[in-house]
Amino acid sequence: MRIIHSRLICVLVSALFCCLSPLVARQQQHDWLVTPMTEPARVTVSEDGKTLTLSNGLIQRRIRLSPNAATVAFDNLMTGESLIRGIKPEARLKVEGVSFNVGGLTGQPNYAYLMDDWIDSLRREPKAFRFVDHESGQSKPRFAWKRVRPSPDLPWPPPGAALMMRYRLSEDALEALAAEGTSDTDLRRLSHLTVAVHYEIYQGIPLLCKWLTVHNGASEPVRLNSFTSEILALVEYESHVERYSNWNVPNIHVESDYAFGGMNAIVANHTTYWIRDPQYLTQVSYPRENPCLLESRPPVGPDVDIAPGTTFESFRTFELVFDSTERERKGLAIRRMYRTIAPWVTENPLMMHVRRADPNAVRLAIDQCAEVGFEMVILTFGSGFNLENENPDTLAQWKALADYAHSKGVELGGYSLLSSRRIGAQHDVIDEATGKPGGAKFGNAPCLGSTWGQDYFRKLYAFYEKTGFNLLEHDGSYPGDTCASTAHPGHRGQADSQWRQWQTITRFYRWCRSRGIYLNVPDFYYLSGSNKCGMGYRESTWSLPRDQQIIHGRQNIYDGTWTKTPSMGWMFVPLTEYHGGGPAATIEPLSEHLDAYGAHLANNLGAGVQACYRGPRLYDTPATQALVKRWVDFFKRYRDILESDIIHLRRADGRDIDALLHVNSQLKHRGLAMVYNPLDRAVQRSLELPLYYTGITTVVSIREQEGPAQTLKLDRDYSVNVPLQMPPKSVTWFLLEDAGDDPSSSNP
Repeated sequence: MRIIHSRLICVLVSALFCCLSPLVARQQQHDWLVTPMTEPARVTVSEDGKTLTLSNGLIQRRIRLSPNAATVAFDNLMTGESLIRGIKPEARLKVEGVSFNVGGLTGQPNYAYLMDDWIDSLRREPKAFRFVDHESGQSKPRFAWKRVRPSPDLPWPPPGAALMMRYRLSEDALEALAAEGTSDTDLRRLSHLTVAVHYEIYQGIPLLCKWLTVHNGASEPVRLNSFTSEILALVEYESHVERYSNWNVPNIHVESDYAFGGMNAIVANHTTYWIRDPQYLTQVSYPRENPCLLESRPPVGPDVDIAPGTTFESFRTFELVFDSTERERKGLAIRRMYRTIAPWVTENPLMMHVRRADPNAVRLAIDQCAEVGFEMVILTFGSGFNLENENPDTLAQWKALADYAHSKGVELGGYSLLSSRRIGAQHDVIDEATGKPGGAKFGNAPCLGSTWGQDYFRKLYAFYEKTGFNLLEHDGSYPGDTCASTAHPGHRGQADSQWRQWQTITRFYRWCRSRGIYLNVPDFYYLSGSNKCGMGYRESTWSLPRDQQIIHGRQNIYDGTWTKTPSMGWMFVPLTEYHGGGPAATIEPLSEHLDAYGAHLANNLGAGVQACYRGPRLYDTPATQALVKRWVDFFKRYRDILESDIIHLRRADGRDIDALLHVNSQLKHRGLAMVYNPLDRAVQRSLELPLYYTGITTVVSIREQEGPAQTLKLDRDYSVNVPLQMPPKSVTWFLLEDAGDDPSSSNP
């Protein structure tokens, strides 16, 4: 009976899929992750003039303008869901010790949901900054991007619509402050402040950006102690009656460009706070602890003085709305976001880390890179390269080497350590708790606002202007340390130290981006101009035996590309000994370990990921040279698809084959599947490939490596089964194209 029952279910499900398959195909055609949307982003005003709407066909945000401005709807148009359940201020400021809301409406009777019928009866808060006027237009670049390397033709700035809403304190608000005892001096300062809340919404992606500017029109400075640039009462993701500690937060990704101290967005995110909503009195959580109120604010400060006639600008918060809870789809959305708001992350040069910085060694590295197709030489840590050396003869030597590299079609760059080192008590970060150096994320660290820090950045700017170097590998980038010193010229004290140091580092990175200087930074500075950081590995892994390194490498890439594009993270290849391990961990002599060298190349280039190949040379014999060039040629032949999104098929574990699939519905090569056999035996089986995100709907043309093509029909779930035969310890790949409705197709 169970067998008959199971077969009956299969028949019914199959029949259902037959009925639904045209609908599913239409959904794929309108899926923003498969087919680019052409509907523009807009800012519109309602006919009655009461409401502004930002919309792009995927999300929309409605802002009521009277009696004060407030977001009254934030909708996921992909699912039909409302994201918010209540009205909050558009921002919050603390100025000269006084806290203010910016916009907002009060009087909502229930914060479990928001009815349109309630909105007309809501009131403005007397002391809040009141909406004055607005301007709309097109999105603008956050900073300049000079394109000097191969990368997809992505627009900058991303096409979108922009809205700016201005607010000021009203006369009755100032009178209320005076009645509370606010001094005439502070009242005068506050009366000349203009707060602008900025929004951008982008075409073809459910993404919105928000930030603040505060203009001081007075004749004396005013101190901005703190700000909160976004406050959203979001619909809770889950409900629990009892006290609970592992809440899932609403299904929206939020991060800002005020990021540091981590190699992924979760660790480096210091501005996104999920907190309790004290107005949500009817929630299921009996102690009212559901963290469904979103705030975006800096962890410290900024506590900066805004000089007369000048404008303070906050960091930018990006809000990506998901249409699914599935891990791969959410990862694809996040990767699309980075390509949209930080398209320089798609620059992905092949790079060698040369271990010695003497001219002969550097020229050898340049020559070998040119011969096999590598695109960049980096003077690595421990090589003897010192970027802070200002000797004119040394700078002239580096310029001559950069010119030589450029003549060979190769870029030249170098390494510099900023944080995680001790300079001296006068210049190091001061711990607020002890009043002494120490307590930094990496123990000791220089303060970027110290005299040494200011001089260090002066040297950086000068070095790149004078030498023509193309890359900076900036190790120990500013990780967010605060500094309690009151003697450093670049900040006043603890409260403003983080903001000032972040401004220093990001100003330099944006300058680099405007000049086409590539940035390898082991920290999450993508949104401020950085190109690449670590894919995610433990450095001591590279002291393991060679065969273990290979498995670890594929695991690191598989794990690192859930939210990073292949081009966003670097890997490592220890051509010479690194962190110990001796001969068993080392590839040199290269010609004696071609299997391990080739496996590293296949791991990285097959994933579209660049690694730091660290050693004195890329090849030592013609056979080694041929191996490197073969994989480089493979990568460059299929570069567009290899640098496209990864669909995760099976993680490497050494117990069976593992695989990943590159997909891009906008290319001729819609997909490329990399398959690895780590076993000591041959494998013969059928390999299932999920092709939904390739955009192929009916028939696929598949060829293994450079072999003949075969055409196969897709199953109803857009998958296809490919015959697979692999010898022991081998790698292969399959190239996929759309064969359309080819009548000669077969599905064995």
